Amino acid sequence: MQHRSQRFAILGALVALLLPSPSFAFDPNYILSDAEMTDSQAMDLNQIQAFLERGTLATYRSPDWEGKTRYAADIIWRTAQDHNINPRFLLVLLQKEQSLVEDPDPSQKQYDWATGYGVCDNCSLSDTGLARWQGFGKQVNSAAMQFTEGYMLDIAEHGVTAGKYGPDLPVKIDNTIVTPENAATAAMYAYTPHLHGNSNFVAIWDRWFGKEYPTGTLLQAAGQDGVYRIEHGYRRPISSKSALTSRYNSALIITVSKTTLEQYPIGTPISLPNYSLVKDENGNIYLLVDDTMRQIDSMSTFRSIGFSEDELVDITSTEVAAYTLGTPITTATQDPSGRVVKLSTNGAMFYLKDGIRQAILDPAILKANFPTATVENAAPVVIEQYREGKFLKLPDGTLVRSFENPAVYVIADGMKRPILSESVFLDYGYDWDNIIFVSDDVLNLHATGDALLGSGS
Repeated sequence: MQHRSQRFAILGALVALLLPSPSFAFDPNYILSDAEMTDSQAMDLNQIQAFLERGTLATYRSPDWEGKTRYAADIIWRTAQDHNINPRFLLVLLQKEQSLVEDPDPSQKQYDWATGYGVCDNCSLSDTGLARWQGFGKQVNSAAMQFTEGYMLDIAEHGVTAGKYGPDLPVKIDNTIVTPENAATAAMYAYTPHLHGNSNFVAIWDRWFGKEYPTGTLLQAAGQDGVYRIEHGYRRPISSKSALTSRYNSALIITVSKTTLEQYPIGTPISLPNYSLVKDENGNIYLLVDDTMRQIDSMSTFRSIGFSEDELVDITSTEVAAYTLGTPITTATQDPSGRVVKLSTNGAMFYLKDGIRQAILDPAILKANFPTATVENAAPVVIEQYREGKFLKLPDGTLVRSFENPAVYVIADGMKRPILSESVFLDYGYDWDNIIFVSDDVLNLHATGDALLGSGS
């Protein structure tokens, strides 16, 4: 059996041409999940070192809290392991407090007070009482201890920090009432009791460790029921089980943190099953095809297609207006809902819709697009009545590789986006069992898009 890491080909140098990221939405009540704050295995020592190459910390050496001189990456990694804290959290804290990760020419003062530990709004750094916290190694260690063995432990044992911060406890921050939803958020306010500082933390976290999930990805926040479809930087809530199952493969749902999900602004809800028949208050009847409302021109057309009035769902004209209006359906429209047929002569398959035939090169394409479709047998003379269209492609969100090549891709906007390594694949929460295998001919139906980048790239 081929090892997982061998499933990825060396695809050459990556030119990082990212699409514009959606602007993050700062929710003052929820900054970071408890699990993310305490994920000490989020980065190993080599990954931390590589991340620090963007600034002077890559070569910076300092005494650790015990006085032993180490590289900054080593100090961060050891601190994360010793105090069960996420090294990503420490990196963002260093940037938020002193811009240390990216500053090309930091001062000694920035190094000495790297995490802002022990420094209050009215404190003077010349105060001799602060000297015991001075130094990069001491700052990183002390901040980590303050969060996990101070704030988080206090909240776990008493429901509140030694001050006034705890989950579900309203507190005034900068004249705004904030109610932290979890321990990590409460701890953040205990450390930095300002909205601006915590908003900066979220912005940095999003920029460094937020993921650009491609169009077609299905996401669900851990511990919550709602499922969202990512489309062009927005998350569209799928508001019913029938809408989910009629359109998408629920096996492809990826569980993420609430922080990750809320990086995406809310888009238009997906509330109706595909191919729903709807009627507005004016008596207009429509067939919903994906996100397009196609008006049926008359009841005689409605009945001639084989639809039944029992299938109609009442909605308002305002709800109809939220959709794109497609080509009207008349008695001349062929197969407005689409159907799959197979030639009785050679077994070739086609998708027929609106008088156009699209060849289906591989059963995997059929299964990915129409997992419950009934395939009808048809004679060549039937197929020839339809205009020839483009080959049917794999739907967005599909994980795919060819039999001939171990490179793995995700389909997005009709293109195949390379996933360059096993670590990137796992970082996105993808499942090996969801990869489908196709021929190179099928893979080549899709133009190659930008490679998917991992967190911190």
